[in-house]
Amino acid sequence: MQTLLHTAGSRGHASHGWLNSYHTFSFAGYQNPERMHFGVLRVLNDDTVAAGMGFGAHPHDNMEIISIPLAGTLEHKDNAGNHGIIQSGDVQVMSAGTGIAHSEKNHSRTEEVKFLQIWVFPNKRGVQPRYDQLSFRAADRHNQFQQVLSPNPDDAGVWIHQDAWFHLADFDAGFSADYQVKRSGNGVYVFVLEGDATINGQALHARDGFGIWDTTSFTVQADSNTRLLLMDVPMSL
Repeated sequence: MQTLLHTAGSRGHASHGWLNSYHTFSFAGYQNPERMHFGVLRVLNDDTVAAGMGFGAHPHDNMEIISIPLAGTLEHKDNAGNHGIIQSGDVQVMSAGTGIAHSEKNHSRTEEVKFLQIWVFPNKRGVQPRYDQLSFRAADRHNQFQQVLSPNPDDAGVWIHQDAWFHLADFDAGFSADYQVKRSGNGVYVFVLEGDATINGQALHARDGFGIWDTTSFTVQADSNTRLLLMDVPMSL
């Protein structure tokens, strides 16, 4: 088993007044040659957007883009005619493929929105752009791993063009569970959303990231009431 720790305080940071963003991997003005990606996981941004503000229309191509709101409401529009509003408990995915332009804005004019912006390199280039969003029950991640993303349109959750699986989990203090890596050659990047956990003897706290690979399974121990996002991704680009 190999592991990699990214503490919350080691992340890149950008504050633009309306946007407060923490970058686990190199992004925009934050460039760190040792923090370019974890396998095919390219971007993990922890964003807070002020009321009524957001990202204007901008293009993407050949990237799988996942948005996971943590608080507030996020509005999506794109030039393919898709329009959606998501909130905590929802997961949104956009396959940029041959090219798409979209905007993401705080839908509320009174409250900020907090969300994760995640980019994953696809295993197919030049696909037809697509958009999807789903809602997930909080009860289904209480003391268990709730699958919210996979490579299979017929499996639970949204899907992307990559051999990747995402899970959310809300663990009570003292609870532990074994996670089975979904595919040979995959690693798992664990992002602690809230609380404290221990994995492979490593203590983790809110907004810490922990990469694990060259293993088929590992145990997650919740040291307090803990919320986690696990991103199971190929380690080879």
